[in-house]
Amino acid sequence: MRPVRLMKVFVTRRIPAEGRVALARAADCEVEQWDSDEPIPAKELERGVAGAHGLLCLLSDHVDKRILDAAGANLKVISTMSVGIDHLALDEIKKRGIRVGYTPDVLTDTTAELAVSLLLTTCRRLPEAIEEVKNGGWTSWKPLWLCGYGLTQSTVGIIGLGRIGQAIARRLKPFGVQRFLYTGRQPRPEEAAEFQAEFVSTPELAAQSDFIVVACSLTPATEGLCNKDFFQKMKETAVFINISRGDVVNQDDLYQALASGKIAAAGLDVTSPEPLPTNHPLLTLKNLILPHIGSATHRTRNTMSLLAANNLLAGLRGEPMPSELKL
Repeated sequence: MRPVRLMKVFVTRRIPAEGRVALARAADCEVEQWDSDEPIPAKELERGVAGAHGLLCLLSDHVDKRILDAAGANLKVISTMSVGIDHLALDEIKKRGIRVGYTPDVLTDTTAELAVSLLLTTCRRLPEAIEEVKNGGWTSWKPLWLCGYGLTQSTVGIIGLGRIGQAIARRLKPFGVQRFLYTGRQPRPEEAAEFQAEFVSTPELAAQSDFIVVACSLTPATEGLCNKDFFQKMKETAVFINISRGDVVNQDDLYQALASGKIAAAGLDVTSPEPLPTNHPLLTLKNLILPHIGSATHRTRNTMSLLAANNLLAGLRGEPMPSELKL
């Protein structure tokens, strides 16, 4: 009896337990993993992917023509443990007939929670207040000490009313938001009805909103969308939140807007590059917070890893993927 030939799977990072266990139980696969929490160096990725039938990667792994060439003709499936896909050379992947799995919907709620956390933390100046308590700045009660801005009777503008944008609006509505505005490629009346949200142009949204949350995809149309002109249209009391992609924002222009007091504050979970250098001017500002913890809950990351593993295994076996990107 001839031995069964195992399919080689390469995993570019340590992944949470549920996904790891699913791969380990796959009797038809031989799994090799880059055993680190840090990104795999390009040369190691080229070596690891050589001859692989399946690749499980992360958002930080740039899978370009060079990596695909290194993999060779065996590569049939790429499964990314992310919603974002801008790290994948999709035209080249499609040309080679490689199937792609990704993890949409899984992190919608977690990311929306983080957006609301960023907004509340920023508008109520929590990091500044905590620091003042620690360093002795808290003395007697002062009427205007560390006053921020509240959501009650406010106008919230959302750039991108997709799954995450809607989840953010749904969480903010009970805070007494008076008006929701949104912008995007086109009106979405069915989705907007739940919040009585009004479709407006990007300049209108910038000018009228007390709080702006960026939740759009990174596309040629949205790259650099939030720039000097955008910030100049914002209210001086407005708070800016970005949980989408770093390249949607011109960071030099954002720095100038914050440092000059053109806008009140900003909360970011994404930057360009990532990680942001520790000597970047943005990190010197008291009116900016930057945690970069997006979907970081144990449940969400485990669910993402399991979906990524199941996408990979289904693709290798010629079965429908739970979440396949249609190329």
